[in-house]
Amino acid sequence: MDKPVCFIDTGSDGKLRVQQSALQILQQIQQPVVVVAVVGLYRTGKSYLMNRLAGKQSGFALGSTIESKTKGIWMWCVSHPTKEGTTLVLLDTEGLGDVDKVKSSDEDADDSSEFVKFFPSFIWAVRDFTLELKTDGKDATEDEYLEFALKLKHGNLKILIVMEYNFPRECIQKFFPSRKCFTFPFPTAPENMSCLESLNSADISSEFLKVTDHFCQFVFHDSCVKRLKDGHTVTGRVLGHLAKTYVDTISSGAVPCLENAVIAMATIENEAAVKEGLQVYQSGMEKLKNSFPLELKDVSSEHQHLSSTATQAFMKRSFRDIDWKYLKSLEEKIIKLFDGYLSQNEQASKKRCEEILSSLSAPMMEKLKQGFYTKPGGYDLFCKDLEDIGKKYNSQANKEVKAEEVLEEFLKQKSVDSNAILQADKKPTEKEKKIKKEKEKAALLEQEIKARDEKQRQLEEKMEAERQSNEERMRQMKEKMDEEMKLQREEAERAMDSKLREQADLQEKGFKEKADRMSQEIEEFKRRSTEAETYQVSIDHSIAEIQPLIPILVEIVKFASS
Repeated sequence: MDKPVCFIDTGSDGKLRVQQSALQILQQIQQPVVVVAVVGLYRTGKSYLMNRLAGKQSGFALGSTIESKTKGIWMWCVSHPTKEGTTLVLLDTEGLGDVDKVKSSDEDADDSSEFVKFFPSFIWAVRDFTLELKTDGKDATEDEYLEFALKLKHGNLKILIVMEYNFPRECIQKFFPSRKCFTFPFPTAPENMSCLESLNSADISSEFLKVTDHFCQFVFHDSCVKRLKDGHTVTGRVLGHLAKTYVDTISSGAVPCLENAVIAMATIENEAAVKEGLQVYQSGMEKLKNSFPLELKDVSSEHQHLSSTATQAFMKRSFRDIDWKYLKSLEEKIIKLFDGYLSQNEQASKKRCEEILSSLSAPMMEKLKQGFYTKPGGYDLFCKDLEDIGKKYNSQANKEVKAEEVLEEFLKQKSVDSNAILQADKKPTEKEKKIKKEKEKAALLEQEIKARDEKQRQLEEKMEAERQSNEERMRQMKEKMDEEMKLQREEAERAMDSKLREQADLQEKGFKEKADRMSQEIEEFKRRSTEAETYQVSIDHSIAEIQPLIPILVEIVKFASS
């Protein structure tokens, strides 16, 4: 993007809406995203900092009047300067306190203890800072200054003024365990503030530029890739879907719920993941189809490779696939497609085998028309020609999947001609004719058995390919589950550390009642984490139990087919 676009604004009906053009941009971003959003009073330099993060002097509009210049939420997507393969999404929000705003009613905040797992880092940027960095008469760092500003007031918590003072500070402490503060001096002379974006660096305070550079480097280095609370990486596409879900929910008058949004998002992504996996498999098999007919082992080998690749594509995009419902759907669809391609390969093989036999038997068919075999001894001549055709056919079609079956059908058809020739042949005696007829029946039966055995062998080969595909699929399932569990465990550990630090801080500062409530939260948090671990172990055991059953299932299919 060479410039920002409006992401979310208000329609003529007064309801929030997501701009379709912005969604289309996000849809094209398949990379993980680092999202940096700025919130604050209007005309406090938010847009200037966002432009610097984008590596530009201008882009987001800077305000110089009593009205907020930025209306709604504007978005600028740029390549991340330090994290390769990642997109930096900058969100510049409409300034608070604009004279054109209407104050809305306050809503109770959700104090879910789960929020701390996935809430981003909190950076407090203080502009035009002229005070000395001291707390309690001692020199302090910027971060210590922030913690000092977040200190809670003692007193009767039922007193409204104390509650109003403590509430935002408690929220910041609770939901943002990672906090950082930057204090910015005056950037330039007051008369130059209205044209800050066009000023030369020589006209801007060197100390302000130094802090700005430090601020940008911190954001680039410390801002993590956005993740959902179960550890799933958010891409631009996912971010767009989530924003649309939130905004539509708010516009409908309902209260947005992260869990519901994630569930809706999971459905969209998992359905798309199935389609993506199928596309990978189908496109590969369509290329292979151009080479049909092929040996079964060649088709099965490519099927296994493409099935594994399709599963990888699915795993990369899917998340929250409860009970592996969508993976099972992908597996069923791939098996159905595989059966279809096997059938097409068989049809191509059958056609080629029939063409080979037609070409090889053409001279014999011409002899039949001319009555060549109607003379005494004609039956033996016919059988000799038929035997020669069979040898040449086996040499040319021995690797065709339908070779034995097509030959069986051919011999059955020619048995009508051979029987007529045998009956008309005056050379053999009736006893000899009977022996020759039994010999022919035995040869037909032998070919029928060959065709049936070959069909069984191909079925077993197909089942073996499916067994190996299933093993690979379960290996990938286990790998993804282990990775997800690792991320969830890391989230839980970070959240637990945050809660323990918060509890210790409350105890140290004399907020015993709050610290006691924190103990209850910590115990509940431990219980949920233990349940999640137990569920993971049970799934691992289920996979381990299923794997040994695959060969048994293959044997059952063999028995049922015999």
